Amino acid sequence: MFGRLAAQRLNEIRTAFRRTPQASRSFSTALNYHIDSPDNNPDLPWEFNDTNKEKVKEILSFYPSNYKQSAVIPLLDLAQQQNGGWLPVSAMNAVAKVIEVAPIRVYEVATFYTMFNRTKVGKYHLLVCGTTPCMIRGSRGIEEAILKHLGVKRNEVTKDGLFSVGEMECMGCCVNAPMMTVADYSNGSEGYKYNYYEDLTPKRAVEIVEAFRKGEKPQRGTQNPGRINCGPEGGNTTLLGEPKAPPCRDLDACSAE
Repeated sequence: MFGRLAAQRLNEIRTAFRRTPQASRSFSTALNYHIDSPDNNPDLPWEFNDTNKEKVKEILSFYPSNYKQSAVIPLLDLAQQQNGGWLPVSAMNAVAKVIEVAPIRVYEVATFYTMFNRTKVGKYHLLVCGTTPCMIRGSRGIEEAILKHLGVKRNEVTKDGLFSVGEMECMGCCVNAPMMTVADYSNGSEGYKYNYYEDLTPKRAVEIVEAFRKGEKPQRGTQNPGRINCGPEGGNTTLLGEPKAPPCRDLDACSAE
């Protein structure tokens, strides 16, 4: 009985997603299956450009010839850079052909790592941290402010192609929560950057967005002028002098005692 109800519910969910346009699926980057669309289907041709074909050879040279599949992550990364920050299924198929594996082996990797984007993103992909410390410190309000300012939903791209907004889990700087990263794909294959912005407020997050729109590169790191990196606001209150060396540093002296 429970199995029948679960199967029925799963079919309802699948039907709902198929009726929803690709661009408006707020959880599209989290889904682990593919739905064909006019701009993302296996019939569309895709291959590495001449410059990146040389990079492919260089990447493959790092691995034994019988372990080509070990190059799947750097090759997917290169394909994503070439494609403006996202991976269509035809690009994944091209990578599978290069490393001589079944396409499913590449799909498994691309759907596991959240830094591989399987839907279109803007030149500046804004990723707000959704882990508990950032949520407690107001990351949901920051995301809402950005979405409202840009007039899009999560994982949608602005009409000018500049911005998209998503979520990333734990950026590893909880002491400076809340924070977001800006994946800068504006230089394409010439290299992209992940810049982290910490101690955010909704107002400051919108200011950062507008700075990118103007072509500026806002100062990354903490956005609290009263802090230096991860230090406390107002300066250190402990560890103000040189730390003492631990006892028994001189092992010979210790053994002599």
